[in-house]
Amino acid sequence: MSPRHPAPLPAHLRQLDRTLVMGVVNVTPDSFSDGGRWFEPTAAIEHGLRLLEEGADILDLGGESTRPGAARVPLAEERERVLPVLRALVAAGAVVSVDTSRAALADEAVQHGAAIVNDVTGGLGDEQMHATVARSGAVYVAMHWRGPSDVMDGLARYDDVVAEVRAELASRVDHAVQAGIPRESIVLDPGLGFAKPGAENWPLLAGLDVLGSLGLPLLVGASRKRFLGHLLARPGGEPVPPSERDGATAAVSALAAAAGAWCVRVHEVRATADAVRVAQAWTTARSAVRDTTGENRG
Repeated sequence: MSPRHPAPLPAHLRQLDRTLVMGVVNVTPDSFSDGGRWFEPTAAIEHGLRLLEEGADILDLGGESTRPGAARVPLAEERERVLPVLRALVAAGAVVSVDTSRAALADEAVQHGAAIVNDVTGGLGDEQMHATVARSGAVYVAMHWRGPSDVMDGLARYDDVVAEVRAELASRVDHAVQAGIPRESIVLDPGLGFAKPGAENWPLLAGLDVLGSLGLPLLVGASRKRFLGHLLARPGGEPVPPSERDGATAAVSALAAAAGAWCVRVHEVRATADAVRVAQAWTTARSAVRDTTGENRG
C-alpha cells in the first residue's frame, strides 16, 4: 500500500511513493533521547542540516520535552528556543514541522515557514489550536493524547487499545474539521509511549491498518521509546538506554513503511532512510509477484 501524502506538502514530497522520514531536532536541555545535546541554536541548526544530508525529508523541531514526567516550559522560553533554529533551517531549504501544543507558537512558526504543526495533544492542550491551524493552511498532525507528561502513565487504562485509540483520534479529527482544517491536511499519530508505557504499543503497531481505516495518513513515532528499551532488556531486566535502541527503531520503521505509514519520526535518520527504501522495494516486488501469480486477480 502506498502512503497517503497530505496536502499542502511541498510538491517534491507529495510526488514520492514511499514513506517519508522525519528527523527529530530537540532544542531542549532535558530530552530523554539526547539529554540536551542540541540545545544551543548553532548545534541544533548543524544537527538539522546533518539529518537532511543523511536522508531526512522533514525536520521536526521542538522546544519543549514531552518525556514522561517532564514539566512545562513558559511559552516565551519555548519560542526563544524554536524560532531562531526554525528560521535558519527554512532558509537552508528544509521542510520543517514545529512540534508544539501551543497555538500561539504554531501560528508564529508557520509565519516563519513551518509547513507542518505537530501537536502531541491533538488540540486538547490548547483550545485555540485547531482554529489557528485552520487559518494557517499548514498540515496538521494530531497525536493520540490523554494527559500531560507528568501524569500520562497513570492514564494508561485500556480494554482494547487499538479500538479506543482509533475512536479517540476520530473524535479529534471531527473537532479539527469542524474548526476548519481540511480533512486532506490532517495526519494521525497513535501516540506510541504517551499514556502507553509498555506492551500497549505493540497492538497499535500491529493494528496500523485499523487506524488507517479512518482514511488519513499515519505518522509513526517509535524512535528510542521505552517499550523498545524493555524489549531489548539485558539479562538482569534493565532496559537498554535510548542510544542503543536505534536498530530496533529502524526495524519498526521498515514494518511501518510496509504497512503504508505516511511518515516515520526518528532520531537517527540514516538507518531508517535505508529501511523505508527496503520496505518500498519489498512491497513493490511483492505486489508484482502477486500480479504474476494471479493472486490479485478477481
